[in-house]
Amino acid sequence: MKYLLMIHSNPITWGHPSFLHTEEGKALPKKAREALAAQLDNLLNELDASGELINAVPLDPPSKTRVVRVREGVRATTDGPYSEAKEQLAGVFLIDVASQERAEEVAATIPEAGFYAVEVRPVSVFD
Repeated sequence: MKYLLMIHSNPITWGHPSFLHTEEGKALPKKAREALAAQLDNLLNELDASGELINAVPLDPPSKTRVVRVREGVRATTDGPYSEAKEQLAGVFLIDVASQERAEEVAATIPEAGFYAVEVRPVSVFD
């Protein structure tokens, strides 16, 4: 079963990769950031070795987001994220696991689960 794990985060909590070299991205002490990065690396290695990882993709910060809407045939494009919030969709994992329980187990080991949330959503197949 394929699941998309959507990682919600605040980039200043432990430093989204795009914020690591800014003051905002250093909200946690360096050792704490390094521990979280190691936790993530270990998880990615484990999922890759087990064959469960299809892809893991970090996203650029919301400041680079463009939102496209079409109303009455007219396209309108605006800057910024869809909603105004400190939390953002920071990245996604696409995994292929045996069960929803396993997908939730994986989601619980993603560092952001300890700060914000990781959404677990089954992937539908087009017929």
